[in-house]
Amino acid sequence: MKKKSNVAHHFTPFFLPWRARLSALRRQLPGSDSSQPILHQLEALFERWLPHHWLCPTEEGSCSRQRQWPLRLTFWTFLAQIFSPGSACRAAVRQAQAHARLEGRPVPADEDSAYCQARARLPLEFLHTGIERVGRALQQGVGEAQRWCGHVVKVLDATTLTALDTPANQKKFPQHPDQAPGCGLPLLRLVGLFCLASGALLGWNTGDYWESEMALATTLWDLLAAGEVLLADRYYGCYRVLALVRARGADAVCRLHASRRADLRRGQRLGQSDRLVTWTRPRNLPAGLSLEQWLLFPAMLTVRLVRVRVEEKGFRTRVVTLVTTLLDAEKYPPSALATLYRRRWQVELSFRQIKIALGMEHLAVRTPAMIQRALAMHLLAYQLMRALMQEAAQTWDVPLERISFKGTVDAARHFGEALLRARTKGQRTQLLAELLRVLAADAVPERPNRIEPRLLKRRPKRYGRLERPRQWYRREAQRGRHADTRKKSRA
Repeated sequence: MKKKSNVAHHFTPFFLPWRARLSALRRQLPGSDSSQPILHQLEALFERWLPHHWLCPTEEGSCSRQRQWPLRLTFWTFLAQIFSPGSACRAAVRQAQAHARLEGRPVPADEDSAYCQARARLPLEFLHTGIERVGRALQQGVGEAQRWCGHVVKVLDATTLTALDTPANQKKFPQHPDQAPGCGLPLLRLVGLFCLASGALLGWNTGDYWESEMALATTLWDLLAAGEVLLADRYYGCYRVLALVRARGADAVCRLHASRRADLRRGQRLGQSDRLVTWTRPRNLPAGLSLEQWLLFPAMLTVRLVRVRVEEKGFRTRVVTLVTTLLDAEKYPPSALATLYRRRWQVELSFRQIKIALGMEHLAVRTPAMIQRALAMHLLAYQLMRALMQEAAQTWDVPLERISFKGTVDAARHFGEALLRARTKGQRTQLLAELLRVLAADAVPERPNRIEPRLLKRRPKRYGRLERPRQWYRREAQRGRHADTRKKSRA
């Protein structure tokens, strides 16, 4: 029997002086992640979607130097700050210091200035790649059973955000003109395209509040593939959107635009409150399109109008008129279209999860460049949470909609701390399995047609409204007129 050798086959005794340099290069290869120490608890949790080599230093640029805050440490610390809305940069630095002392690594300085500068050096393309990377993984996890009538459904909607009131932010994203100078906040508009089945963010675009939502959405039409269905609100139920969608081989289900009149006495009758009608290209040139582009649209477009009555109590709208390019009434009955449009509310919940649970509603950064980075980090955090929720739903065979987003954020934060302290691969595997079980077991109660009035029980503090710049109130307070200004502001 041949004796087994104790010498490793990859050992090279002839190049001992080069061993350290070759080892450093080996750690940067995609297949060498296990040799790199984990820097943060979130890295231990999300390394399946964002591996070590993805965060290696670049060959050139601001992330190529060996710094006190390298790319990996800055990224995971910034992400942990997103998962704890309202936490300051000082708290993020203290957390990184505690982990460094625990692992015996160099401890960052006490000041948070270096960390803030490192956040500003994060490449935007790098963050956008991470969002797309996790989004593709989410799309691959969508099965045939999650499709609607065999189609992939993508939901389009927009929302608004605010930012810190600084001169640079006000110049890039002006406040509302009805507000006095110094009393408003910079306004941003965000348009996003989501996957209805997985909740993944597939594409987005941002601009100031005065940019048209339709103009911002023009960059997202290329994300629609043939055979897919676009689901949107009544803002997109117009000729322009339906023609653009049909030109890509896709279909659309929207509520009829407010400017169009639904006359169900005309057209081909497909059923009760179900008609096929023909739209002609409008004469008025839409904003953002040239005459040559507008003439490329078809002169005639056949669409289907379906009127649905809402019988549930508590719903504000009683009659909804849908417009769609799905013309087969037998394959797509009105009841199926009504059920699909009702699921459009999922995109509102997705925006609420990003804005409220992750704190993206107000971006407390001082420059437009940091606004884009903070926005991208919030979107990436949302993608990672959706990936964790999808894995729990598939592992324990529970509906994805029943898994709590806020509960996932809290569980991920606490289980990440335990994963960081796990010393063996078996312990980490057990912790990950337990995390998925906890997420699947803590299901949101199923409460269809739940009615909750938008009223607050707690009374607000008796503070006046900020109707002038704060400097004016400070000057009045120094002159001994604080009580008078307070009464005026309340009036």
